[in-house]
Amino acid sequence: MNFKNNGWKFDNTYSKLPGTFFTKQLPIPVKYPKLIILNENLSKELDLNFKNIDNENLSQLFSGNILLPGSNPIALAYAGHQFGHFTMLGDGRAVLLGEHLAQYNKRFDIMLKGSGKTSFSRNGDGRAVLGPMLREYIISEAIHALKIPTTRGLAVVSTGEKVVRENLLPGAILTRVASSHIRVGTFQYIAAKQNLNDLNTLLDYTIKRHYPEIQSSKNKSLDFLSLVMEKQCQLVVNWIRVGFIHGVMNTDNMAISGETIDYGPCAFMDQYNPKTVFSSIDKFGRYSFSNQPSITKWNLARLAECLLPLIDKNEDIAIKIATEIIDNFQNIFEIKWLKMMRDKLGLFGEDKNDLELINSLLNWMETNQADYTNTFCYLMNIGSFKKEVYKNKNFIDWFEKWEKRILINGRTKENSLKLMKKNNPIVIPRNHKVEEALEAANNNNLEPMNNLLSILKKPYSTHGNIKVFQEPSNNQNYQTFCGT
Repeated sequence: MNFKNNGWKFDNTYSKLPGTFFTKQLPIPVKYPKLIILNENLSKELDLNFKNIDNENLSQLFSGNILLPGSNPIALAYAGHQFGHFTMLGDGRAVLLGEHLAQYNKRFDIMLKGSGKTSFSRNGDGRAVLGPMLREYIISEAIHALKIPTTRGLAVVSTGEKVVRENLLPGAILTRVASSHIRVGTFQYIAAKQNLNDLNTLLDYTIKRHYPEIQSSKNKSLDFLSLVMEKQCQLVVNWIRVGFIHGVMNTDNMAISGETIDYGPCAFMDQYNPKTVFSSIDKFGRYSFSNQPSITKWNLARLAECLLPLIDKNEDIAIKIATEIIDNFQNIFEIKWLKMMRDKLGLFGEDKNDLELINSLLNWMETNQADYTNTFCYLMNIGSFKKEVYKNKNFIDWFEKWEKRILINGRTKENSLKLMKKNNPIVIPRNHKVEEALEAANNNNLEPMNNLLSILKKPYSTHGNIKVFQEPSNNQNYQTFCGT
């Protein structure tokens, strides 16, 4: 089968970097690959056409059993602070096939996740399980539709092999597409090797790939740190906007590009509670909903530490300069957060009482266990979910203040509703609906997953049987798992 005719155009630059950055690694073949889902919309965006390829050949392709012409498979090296503890890591169950060039030479990493053991696998089996791979596919597509930067899934195949976890589970491979897989942990890995030339090489490469506007800067490391901080700040503000909880914000799960990456025990919040945690392994709430901004700052501080030798030869001076940049995170975040919350509430301009108005609503939601997404839907008069909680006297008093506020600055309620509808999703991947879809898929029934995906494609509009996708989960003890 000639897959080159389908539009693949590889131009692999990362594999030309020094050998410290990766190891050569072929995907480990699987016995009985079967295509579960192909992302046709993403295929088009990548200028790929699979219409003339049958599912059997697609299964061979997306399992790694057949290598694409022009690909150069490698396993990437990186480190990570995992729940605060530093570890030298790497792609223990993933292989980067190469970099595909789409329209206008836009560059995308094409990676197989779950493709078998690598030199970084340690004691792992290098495989992935069907449920977590489909979860990543579903949630990343939802995040994309919510207009938040993210890696995406091009395809998921089952392997026809069982994977040993707590019990035997069906194996799978996800084809992940990203603008790159360079992480904060990548810089940590190279910095730990204490080779200044390699560190300079990584910085120059990353700037050329993601921040070309500062290539001629006199202090690239500082400008780079500031730009990464700006992107990460905006990313976490967007997560908060839609009630998303990443679950494992280790430094190896923070992409330098500003994309959401590594969907492990991620989930969306139902009832508003800033301390919400879904991950089964996050025993102390390190990565709770409200901790995401502070962890982002912490991760960025780890990036800054890596860059110290490039900021200034005098370590004390470098630390002082880097600290000043990182300390500005809170100011940048608060400005972006306040603007985002004003948009969610349809508030134009500024008013000295805006912060109080916003916080009083959040406090009311927490006290009354109101659903985060549906509360904003209620304010937009959208949806047919249970509304008894909004008859609460404190909410009615708040509602009157809000209606007065949206009319200042010469605006109308129609103006406000238009702004709100751009920023407040009507549907999110409700945890129980995701679990229903995954359970059905494990039993070879893909209809619930396809129905869920069709609803999540248009999260800001009412369409289809949307009501059943708006109801919150009744499971207050819901947990998610890494699947590793």
